[in-house]
Amino acid sequence: MSDLLRDFEAAFGDGVPDPEPHPEAAEPEPGAESVPESGPETEAGPEPLGVALPVTGNADVDAAVARLADADELPTSGHVEVYEDVHRGLRDALTALDENRS
Repeated sequence: MSDLLRDFEAAFGDGVPDPEPHPEAAEPEPGAESVPESGPETEAGPEPLGVALPVTGNADVDAAVARLADADELPTSGHVEVYEDVHRGLRDALTALDENRS
């Protein structure tokens, strides 16, 4: 494992946030109508998580990680494109580091 990847994992973990526990749905009373709950998320849209991104010192990695903030402004369906772009940038940065070691 490269030092860059090890440093990244040390700073960010595995990159997958722990899921928030969901309250268990109570059984509706017989004959009760189901009304969808609305909260601030559904009325105003999702809000950015505000996760602080530490600087790694590698310009390519920092640029790729900073690109994650673009997902905050997109609906969930647009996140895949951003994540794939970030993954491609990080993979290219690791490849470049491996090529420079030869």
